Amino acid sequence: MLLQIDTIALAEDMIAQAEEPVQQSINLWEMAQYGGWIMVILAILLAIACYIFIARLVVIKQATREDKSFMDRIRDYIHDGKIDSALNLCKQTDTPSAHMIEKGITRIGRPMQDVQVAVENVGNLEVGRLEKGLVIMATIAGGAPMLGFLGTVLGMVQTFYNMAQTSGGIIEMSALSTGMYQAMVTTIGGLIVGILAMFAYNYLVSRIDRVVRLLESRTLEFMDLLNEPAQ
Repeated sequence: MLLQIDTIALAEDMIAQAEEPVQQSINLWEMAQYGGWIMVILAILLAIACYIFIARLVVIKQATREDKSFMDRIRDYIHDGKIDSALNLCKQTDTPSAHMIEKGITRIGRPMQDVQVAVENVGNLEVGRLEKGLVIMATIAGGAPMLGFLGTVLGMVQTFYNMAQTSGGIIEMSALSTGMYQAMVTTIGGLIVGILAMFAYNYLVSRIDRVVRLLESRTLEFMDLLNEPAQ
């Protein structure tokens, strides 16, 4: 009798396990497809942010490449009266600080205030060139989460609309799944794009700040250099 009861219980457990739904995993691509057209916009924004980040990173890295003996050679040329050699060295170096020094050399002989203003103006232009595209990246960092929240609202509207279309008070989960997926997936997508863009923007800003400090240092060195012969 006990053996018969154990056999029946085992059979019931096997039937119950067979009736349990099999959990299926979903990959990122399938999940993104539930987000609808907003995920396409977020993907475009992510591609733009990646392009700006890589392009600015290359430009900033080139801006910081400078021979450590650059200012020493400029000093020697100016002390020896070789202005053309100093200008040629600046053109060959082709960095923001070299462009500043080149402008300052062309103003030698004028009042020191005019020379400093000319150098600083070139420095401001070079910094502006380095910051090109950062406004777009900052906009993506702030706008991507908002687009994700917009998708959430649209998904919830779709969900309640499907609920309103049901008759007899019977609501099927399949009728609600599309809107719910869109609501959740777009939020995740918007936050991911926004977070990545924000970190990339802050990193570029920190690198540009280093270049700005370098340009300020080179400006002071050049102005001191011009004052050396008068001492």
